[in-house]
Amino acid sequence: MAENNNNPKMFNILWVYIILILIFFFAINSLTKSPIQELDYSQLIRMINNNQIVKLNIENTGIVKAETKEGLKYDIFAPTMLYDKEYVMAMANTGIEVTYTKSITSSWWVGLISSLFPIIILILFWFWMLKPMMGGSGKSGGFPFSKNLARKYDPSKNKITFDKVAGIDEAKEELKDIVQYLKDPKSFNTLGARMPKGVILVGPPGTGKTLTARAVAGEAGVPFFYISGSDFVELYVGVGASRVRELFKQAKENSPAIIFIDEIDAVGRQRGAGLGGGNDEREQTLNSLLVEMDGFDDDVGVVVMAATNRPDILDKALLRPGRFDKKVVIDGPDLEGREEILKVHIRGKKIAPDVDLKTLAKRTPGFVGADLENLINEGALLAIRNKNTYITMEDLEEAIERVMAGPERKSRIISEKEKKILTYHELGHAFLGYLLPNSDPVHKITIVPRGHSALGYTLQLPEEDKFLISRSELYDRITIALGGRAAEQLIFDSITTGAGDDLKKATKYAKMMISKLGMSEKMGPMVWQDDDDEVFLGKELTRSKNYSDETAKSIDGEIKNIINKCYTLALKILEENKQRLDLIATYLYKVENISGEKFKELMEMDLYSLETKIKFDESV
Repeated sequence: MAENNNNPKMFNILWVYIILILIFFFAINSLTKSPIQELDYSQLIRMINNNQIVKLNIENTGIVKAETKEGLKYDIFAPTMLYDKEYVMAMANTGIEVTYTKSITSSWWVGLISSLFPIIILILFWFWMLKPMMGGSGKSGGFPFSKNLARKYDPSKNKITFDKVAGIDEAKEELKDIVQYLKDPKSFNTLGARMPKGVILVGPPGTGKTLTARAVAGEAGVPFFYISGSDFVELYVGVGASRVRELFKQAKENSPAIIFIDEIDAVGRQRGAGLGGGNDEREQTLNSLLVEMDGFDDDVGVVVMAATNRPDILDKALLRPGRFDKKVVIDGPDLEGREEILKVHIRGKKIAPDVDLKTLAKRTPGFVGADLENLINEGALLAIRNKNTYITMEDLEEAIERVMAGPERKSRIISEKEKKILTYHELGHAFLGYLLPNSDPVHKITIVPRGHSALGYTLQLPEEDKFLISRSELYDRITIALGGRAAEQLIFDSITTGAGDDLKKATKYAKMMISKLGMSEKMGPMVWQDDDDEVFLGKELTRSKNYSDETAKSIDGEIKNIINKCYTLALKILEENKQRLDLIATYLYKVENISGEKFKELMEMDLYSLETKIKFDESV
């Protein structure tokens, strides 16, 4: 198909250039116009008597243009020469070239218009730009401030269906009714049913909310209008509301259709919750959206879908029945869901036979769809770098570590002393992770620097997805976090800055146990801190303190007691296993990486066999 060259945007830009060139021309013309060099009449007579003048041009306006032998030109106002013909004839007899010219007299308004012409052009140009915001349709010239910015996807091109969306079976089941309604809206009216006018997809970033909305359009075979919530908000008042009206008008003309508003919290935040006045552009846009959704007829055949990861800050009027009255949660996938998502993303890629997707799914807890797609892509890039014919399991395992901790920093040189401290620090975490009863299995220990600041890390991965955490598990997590610091103190009788992030993590867990989860015997089963903070202000400014200073002191004391208790336990466990800690530290110092299976093998060996292996194993 030939490309349409009648691009209105290019037409507008062309007119802008033409107007700018005209303004530049008039400005240059006014600057380069030579000023009149004036002479007194007496000076002219003196120059004539001295034979300096060679040419005289006498205009009927009384202006005499004189030219000297040197080529200098002057304008003199000398109306007497129009009437003193004899004097002029005498000058002509002396050799001066005399001519008469009839000049067109310029009216004062002609000069005024010529001087004001650039200003008039600028004023007309400005009104031309503002025409769409002054009630115009926006379809004729001007800048498209009120133009609908929604992108329309044709379902017949690059079609996405539910088979390309994995890990959200419950959400797809909820959306099948929407697909059926878009295919045949009248079938719902026979039983008196009313389909939801709006569906809001709620979930963390990267879980596939936009992809799911496109899959609904693909399954139904209807046009899909995509726009971001931030596209409605502009500097000029009324532009956002105009864009909302234009979007809904376009969708109705193409019905049945889907309107998808991504990140709707950009325009749908609670009204009147900010510091400024309520009559701002964002609120006018929200009001227009509410009116448009309320004005839908049941047989229009347009479904409005939206996505957000902050449903708590949306305006209540937006979520009431008759607007976004159906909420579909798209959460992070579980173990089976991650495996299904990985199957989708390996389609069309050369995968080695040793790749075990179930193992990869187990090693990626907390990964959402976008993370898993990035994981497969990172593995493919590593395979190309390693000049492999296929993407291997080794490539994908390295990709997991890259995604979680960053690439290896082989250029970072660590001294022998720091390397030794780092070895014991990471083993402190690993020993407690293995020996404590409520901890996740150790997957890998490394002292190879990765990413921006990680000098090493100990990776623990759960064997299955967890949705509830017991108090004993939280105590063990705090103890494991403090294990690195405890190992440093036990072996070197000093501490370093390497435990900074560990201390933050331990303190965060302890605060959560006391303030939010009621896991303190002294404070009782009460919540001392909630998350209902002002959505437009910083949390530290708006956090309400609903307890006394004495209670705050008790909370701080309980947090301190938990940290100290766990730290004492960490020191005790490491001291009881110091001999094994020293032997495995020697091993880790040499090999720099220990897998979870290897670490478990070393921990289960008796001390004599462990010492013998480390001393005589040639692989070490």
